[in-house]
Amino acid sequence: MTRSEKEQLVAQLSDAFANANCVVIVDFKGMTVKEMEGFRKIGYEAGLGARVIKNTLASLAFKNAGVEGVELVDTNMAVWGEDPITTAKAVANYAKENDKFVIKGGVIDKQAVDAAKIIEYSKLASKEELLGMLLSVWTAPLRNFAAGLDALARKKEEEAA
Repeated sequence: MTRSEKEQLVAQLSDAFANANCVVIVDFKGMTVKEMEGFRKIGYEAGLGARVIKNTLASLAFKNAGVEGVELVDTNMAVWGEDPITTAKAVANYAKENDKFVIKGGVIDKQAVDAAKIIEYSKLASKEELLGMLLSVWTAPLRNFAAGLDALARKKEEEAA
């Protein structure tokens, strides 16, 4: 990789990390290409970016994005996305399926976090699940009112018969 290609990659990653609300650093040592492609497919479907990068280039990209405190050791893949919960869920679910895919830490809202924090985020309800819960709460009074009217109508029919 030439110096200009490295500079271009660092610039692209800096933009990606600056615009992402969540970046997860994972270790993939020992994974096959097929397993890596399996995760990339999952990440693509979830709208995530993923890239294996050298530690020095990733450190420069994080520094340019205004993020400090991310430790990069050994082999690393950066996975990033706009929604921290969706990103954490995709990574944590794949880590459960593949023991070679290990969460090392990451960045959430420009703050360096450890693997435990990423796993905590993965256990939270997603935006769609929260909207479903909210809709259920909003429609509950109307459902209960309709059920009450239905029960009253049946009672009146039984009394009339």
